[in-house]
Amino acid sequence: MSVSVPIEGNVFCIVGGASLVGSATAEHLLARGAAEVRVFDNFAFGGDAALAHIADHPRLKIIRGDVMRLPDLLAAQKGAHGVLQLAALMTLNMDRDSWTGMDVNIRGVQNSLEAARHNGVGKFVFASSNAVYGYGPGIKGDLVEGTPFHSAGAPPAAILYGATKIIGEQLCRAAFQKHGQDYVVLRYSTVYGERQHYRAANALYIIETYDAVRAGRAPKVFGDGSETKHFVYVGDLARANAAAFEAAATDVAVNTSGPEPISTLELVRLVTEIAGGGPEPEFIGETPGKVRLTSGGAFDIVHGEAKRVLNWEPQMHMREGLTRLMAWLEQDRAKNG
Repeated sequence: MSVSVPIEGNVFCIVGGASLVGSATAEHLLARGAAEVRVFDNFAFGGDAALAHIADHPRLKIIRGDVMRLPDLLAAQKGAHGVLQLAALMTLNMDRDSWTGMDVNIRGVQNSLEAARHNGVGKFVFASSNAVYGYGPGIKGDLVEGTPFHSAGAPPAAILYGATKIIGEQLCRAAFQKHGQDYVVLRYSTVYGERQHYRAANALYIIETYDAVRAGRAPKVFGDGSETKHFVYVGDLARANAAAFEAAATDVAVNTSGPEPISTLELVRLVTEIAGGGPEPEFIGETPGKVRLTSGGAFDIVHGEAKRVLNWEPQMHMREGLTRLMAWLEQDRAKNG
């Protein structure tokens, strides 16, 4: 039996939708002919700006609610054919408030799954993370879906965040095994793109570098710049979310990463070039207490399984994606001062 949920003509609820990925996915689903897209969010981190470009769309419904309140989720998901679970505290906020982070990232997912089961939702798509592989010197080479979790030497907040994503994935598996709730887990790489927020440590590094170059300051590079990062453009993730609904697959977890990884130094030089040139980077040591999600080595988050299972692969390379992000930053700052 196929568990495909076509986009056209169906209703989707994006939990945590007032966000970078949520707004891009809502826009994509609406463009693909979804009958209704519901954005469910408590707007604790703002979010109005992320939705401004689609807020007046006649098939978009914005619902203020909290993932810690099951009745809110039951009402929001009623009649939905697909649910995308994005709501989560990321590492920087996990560092500031681990109690709330664990509540939202674990109990919030359980609540959303329970609401989906009660409402007979056709498919549940869970936004996981490459953080399920951990951090630290053990992260190197090809990271595939069976790569184990590494925690030695990494910041506690990073490990807590990764652990909550592992638990979220297992809650999806349990819902499938016990109740037949079809699901797909997407392990996002670090997301970047237009309407970028300031809550992701690695994506924030792009904007910090850009700001430094535009101000004539030397961008900072930690260590020797050889550490690897793997980004994915937000538009590619919007397509991945749609593909997860439409594919016949269920009970699977796949990586959704960008076309290729990039080292810290390569990233800084590319940002500097796109910004029109600037000072040479400043190589500095580690900053005590600063949460940085780096591997300490070279790795590649392999997305071949997503191609096989979902018929999805990334299209946006870093140069073009960063060019779009920086153009948006300039426009946004000109508009807002």
